[in-house]
Amino acid sequence: MKGFFKPVGFYLLVVLIVLYAVFPFYYAIVTSLKTGSELFRVDYFPFSWNWGNYLSVFQGHPFGQNILNSVLVALAVVALSLLLGVTAAFALGRVRFKGRSLLLMTILGVSMFPQVAVLSGMFELIRAMGLYNNLLGLVFTYQIFILPFTVWILTTFMRGLPRELEEAAIMDGAGPWVIITRVFLPLLWPALVTTGLLAFIQAWNEFLFALTFTLTDTQRTVPVAIALISGSSQYELPWGNIMAASVMVTVPIVVLVLIFQRRIISGLTAGAVKG
Repeated sequence: MKGFFKPVGFYLLVVLIVLYAVFPFYYAIVTSLKTGSELFRVDYFPFSWNWGNYLSVFQGHPFGQNILNSVLVALAVVALSLLLGVTAAFALGRVRFKGRSLLLMTILGVSMFPQVAVLSGMFELIRAMGLYNNLLGLVFTYQIFILPFTVWILTTFMRGLPRELEEAAIMDGAGPWVIITRVFLPLLWPALVTTGLLAFIQAWNEFLFALTFTLTDTQRTVPVAIALISGSSQYELPWGNIMAASVMVTVPIVVLVLIFQRRIISGLTAGAVKG
């Protein structure tokens, strides 16, 4: 009897965790298919499929431009963070110098500051650089909380690579850049996919900096655009449009995670196993 309840309890726990994680997104999909008074009725299954909310999101709002802005910013953030992260990880993970551990802890400590604490300083810096209401300003500011995480993950992975590979490349006359690009980079793909995808998700979902450093509708990213969706009057909150927009920007992220889930797991666990 005891052996029977063990697997039953385990699978019941798994079902509860899945329901807890998936239900909010499922209910958002159901709500996005409702219109009018149906929005105020609690239904767990869509009895009618109305795609009007998905069409109305693009009417009167530059939502397509907002999606493009988010894609451009997220891709630029990923490219820049990986370029800086790989080179920094090589120095912190393979080169021995005094104060290396202190420097690594300082880099990680920077990411622990809340966004609100650095918001005013970043605003003055962005305005002085002439990047206010510019997508380049978002790419620059996002590095504050994305780059430290990228450097930390890649440094942990870089330390786990065999030192014999580096020594053999040095004996063949290879310099640091050749070692990074020709020797280590092919071995870093699991870590690069992991950090790149996590950086993309963070840049895609970031709200506070995007709200503060952009002014016009055509320069805003999707989280800010969704938050600013308004109804025909000040007393109306268009839940259907908001849910439809949220579903459209969430589905691509879910698909990317499902495609690269094996590489994500291997990238996160690669630096934890020695031997």
